[in-house]
Amino acid sequence: MYVPPSLARYAVSVANARGRLHHEPEAESRSPWQRDRDRIIHSSAFRRLQYKTQVFVNHEGDFYRTRLTHSIEVAQIARSLARALGLDEDLTEALALAHDLGHPPFGHAGEEALNVVMKPFGGFDHNAQSLKIVTMLESRYASWDGLNLTWETLEGLVKHNGPLRTPPAYIVDYDSRYKLELHTQPGAEAQVAAIADDVAYHSHDIDDGLRARLFAIDDLKHLPVVGEALAEARMASLDMPPPRLRHEMLRRVINVMVSDLVTESRRRLAALDPAGPEAIRKHKQRVVDFSPPMAEANHAIKEFLFARMYRHWRVNRMSAKAKRLTEEVFRLLHANPSMLPDDWRPRAGEPGGTARAAMTVADYVAGMTDRFAMDEYKRLTDIGVNG
Repeated sequence: MYVPPSLARYAVSVANARGRLHHEPEAESRSPWQRDRDRIIHSSAFRRLQYKTQVFVNHEGDFYRTRLTHSIEVAQIARSLARALGLDEDLTEALALAHDLGHPPFGHAGEEALNVVMKPFGGFDHNAQSLKIVTMLESRYASWDGLNLTWETLEGLVKHNGPLRTPPAYIVDYDSRYKLELHTQPGAEAQVAAIADDVAYHSHDIDDGLRARLFAIDDLKHLPVVGEALAEARMASLDMPPPRLRHEMLRRVINVMVSDLVTESRRRLAALDPAGPEAIRKHKQRVVDFSPPMAEANHAIKEFLFARMYRHWRVNRMSAKAKRLTEEVFRLLHANPSMLPDDWRPRAGEPGGTARAAMTVADYVAGMTDRFAMDEYKRLTDIGVNG
């Protein structure tokens, strides 16, 4: 029999769980959110993250982060935060692992490309695509589409960045069938997963940027938090080799950020004194966040990475190629959906550039890995390559 851990009163619990859209008997040995986490891990969409871009396209190097390794790092940080705050670790981990399921190939370049070609049909949003994957596109069960995740996981997935004032069409449509309270704050576990995303990508993007030689370690000396961590790491060992220095610095960065999050979040929770998870959802502000000084440091790190990494000329070149490839694959298949594979073609309906065909092609393209998208482009455009 599953025995729940001791949690804070504002954490989700089996007692206040809202269930699933399609009723299922509860498991004896796992909580509802352990089952959600396990379903996410076993999903096809989760496996495909292994070959989807974080910053560098898959073929650019074996040691750079992918969407999968990024999601695992987010989950590790999120679990640590959840434990410190008395929250449900399994729901937090499920949300961290699922938060990027909807990303198309080639990272933000692929998302921007799909958003451009889908503008006449409502655009493309990776959060809405994540919801679509776990509620419709995953086909693993006899009685329903999707993974039939709990209300708490679905709510946290669509709202982890905050209330949705103008939600994308698919989220609106799903909410009409299964209300997710889009206008309220997400639960504390979802807030933890969202802020852990910031901590993870800052640290690993700095690591990958140094590995790729987009900037040097001394370029970080004047960055808040990172510069102090670098100085402390150098003082710890004066003859530390560069790879070890890099890891020692980033370990300290993560530790400082997590410590700040725990202290500030505990302060906010003590001030609010929520009687349960609903009090957190109804609160005007997030309860899990950085202190003001750390928030400023976080913003400065983002600006540095944006200028020195995400808009580096080498990254720009690859992004431009990725956008062109993604747009071209979409346009070719949308104009002639008869070229879609057998299991996708009936969903597209009649040819002629319809909205139904556009939605189907967007789902197909968004599910591609980097290397599958590159191979599909060759199959569609190179007469010397078999279809």
